[in-house]
Amino acid sequence: MSQDEAPLDVLAGVIERAKAAGADAADAVLVGGTAMSLSRRLGKPENLTRSEAADLGLRVLIGRRQAIVSSSDLSPSAMDELAARAVAMAGAVPEDPFCGLAETDLLAAGESDLDLCDTAEPPPEALTEWTARAEEAALGVAGVTNSEGAEAGWQRFNVALAASNGFARAYTTTRYSLSVAVLAGEGTAMERDYDYASTVHAEDLRSPEEIGRVAGEKAVARLGPRKVATAQVPVIYDPRVAGGIVRHLAGAINGAAVARGTTFLKEKLGAQIFPPAVTIVDDALRRRGLRSKPFDGEGVATGRHAVVEKGVLKTWILDLRSARQLKMKTTGHAARGTSSPPSPGTTNLYLEPGAVTPEALMADIEAGFYVTELIGFGVNGVTGDYSRGAGGFWIENGERAYPVSEVTVAGNLADMFLGLTAADDLEFRYGTDSPTLRIDGMTVAGQ
Repeated sequence: MSQDEAPLDVLAGVIERAKAAGADAADAVLVGGTAMSLSRRLGKPENLTRSEAADLGLRVLIGRRQAIVSSSDLSPSAMDELAARAVAMAGAVPEDPFCGLAETDLLAAGESDLDLCDTAEPPPEALTEWTARAEEAALGVAGVTNSEGAEAGWQRFNVALAASNGFARAYTTTRYSLSVAVLAGEGTAMERDYDYASTVHAEDLRSPEEIGRVAGEKAVARLGPRKVATAQVPVIYDPRVAGGIVRHLAGAINGAAVARGTTFLKEKLGAQIFPPAVTIVDDALRRRGLRSKPFDGEGVATGRHAVVEKGVLKTWILDLRSARQLKMKTTGHAARGTSSPPSPGTTNLYLEPGAVTPEALMADIEAGFYVTELIGFGVNGVTGDYSRGAGGFWIENGERAYPVSEVTVAGNLADMFLGLTAADDLEFRYGTDSPTLRIDGMTVAGQ
């Protein structure tokens, strides 16, 4: 790839090579990017890195056989070899009756004003200043005794996709990030916590002082954790971890899992799985969204989907392959890397805010658990059984009373979904977002 050659021209060339080598159809994706990151600890810069890379993935189809190859060498000779190798591989693999490119009526057309690219690249001095301000703010919180450091980063990604069905489009997105982690206390009584932010545009990033202060206050608040006895109590999920509940839903309604029958929700399309007050949305067209995109990994038009509406499960998360398996229409949720075929994946997924404040949500709890940290991956997608290590605060008489560590929260996702209540404090921070959540009747296993 020469400096003057546009990404879509590169993709058109490799698709032509694939068809000339014997492919019936082909698509290709080119992901190029620039990234810079800087870290600092206790007032001293530690690392400053900058990288530039480009990677191309080619998928060829011969009948109902497909193969995927990738390369970071974009020279003409490398593209010749890539196309020939992909066609040879496709001729040797078993048939997949559900693979294939998108029909032309499904393809994204027109332009989407998603405002995904901040044109200014920050100088290293700006990242240095962000980390300094964040760490100094964290160390300035009374009780903070040490720092694990602050890190700032910037990335620009260029994504281009083309296919032999006529699709050819590209977009650019940027990402700014800032994080800090600190320690509070002394000796064996030390506790750690952190805070971070990530946005598409620099102007949307929370101030370094706020990020540092929150990290410090969270670490200090964890000092002196106690053990609690095993009990069945209401559990409050802080927004930092509440998104995990939404991610478990995403896994359970992923079209690939539904087609395989490996999800506890496989028979629940159209059924009430949450209370009527709950609506969950996936919106790929959210302006400045962390996971927004104008088209999916197969060139299909993206959009806004009410995944759960008034508690009712309305749709699966589908790419073309899973949609064909289920005899349905794709929802435009194909995610795509350069070295693997498309697969279903969510974009900006969030649970809409409820009608009460977080304080009101737990005001009537005489004894309960407020979760701020989850550990491990103890979730069975087939049965919905849920068990995860956790840390946070014990609730007494409607308020957080003291820190708690080394406990387990357990239940079943089907019951947890039905017993869920949302607060009104939704913020778009992580890509999969949720307000504070309350789930009654969970088991907190302690000493």
